[in-house]
Amino acid sequence: MEKLVELEILGLSSNHSQSGSFTLVLGETEGARRLPIVIGMFEAQAIAIEIEKIVPNRPMTHDLFKSFATSFNFHLDRIVISDMKEGVFYAKIHGHTDLGDVVIDSRPSDAIAIAVRFESPIFCAEKVMSEAALEFTEEDKAEEKVAQSKSERQSTPKKDPGLKDYSLDRLNQMLDKAISDEDYEKAARIRDEINKRN
Repeated sequence: MEKLVELEILGLSSNHSQSGSFTLVLGETEGARRLPIVIGMFEAQAIAIEIEKIVPNRPMTHDLFKSFATSFNFHLDRIVISDMKEGVFYAKIHGHTDLGDVVIDSRPSDAIAIAVRFESPIFCAEKVMSEAALEFTEEDKAEEKVAQSKSERQSTPKKDPGLKDYSLDRLNQMLDKAISDEDYEKAARIRDEINKRN
C-alpha cells in the first residue's frame, strides 16, 4: 500500500498570477512541508464558508453531496490527493456503505470541500508530496507569522473600518443580508466583529 501523509488546511488566499483563482495551502500534520494547490473561486468559497461555519441560505453543491451521501448511508473515511500529472492534481474520496468500500474520483478542491463538511481527514500520497510540496523551515514559519500579523494589522482597518461603529442588532441584520446575498467574505468579517463583542 502506498505511503500517505496526513494534511491539514493552513490557509486560503487569492492567487495573484491567475485571476479568479485561489491558492489552498495544506500542511503536514507531522512535518514541515506545505502543499499549495490552485483552486477555483467557487471551491475556495465552499471550503471557506464551511471552515468559518457560515450557514448559507441555500445548500451549496458540496452540502447537497453530503445530504445525498448521508441519505444513502455513505460514510466518508478520508480523501486522498492521489496523483499529479503535468501539474494537475487528482484526488479520491474513500468511503463505505453497508455494501462495502467505495472510492470515487474527484478534483482535490471538491474532495477537500466535501471532507471539511464530513470532518474527515485529508491525506496525500508521499510520491505527490515528494514532487510538489515545499519544505518549510522553522525560520520560514517565524517569517510567515511576522508577515501574517503585519498583514492583519494593515488589512483589518481597511476591510470594514465602520463595523465597530454599528450596534450588535445592526451587525446581525448586516450578517443576515450578507448571507442572503451570498457574500460570504463580508459575512465572515461581520461574524468576527460580533464574536469580538461576545
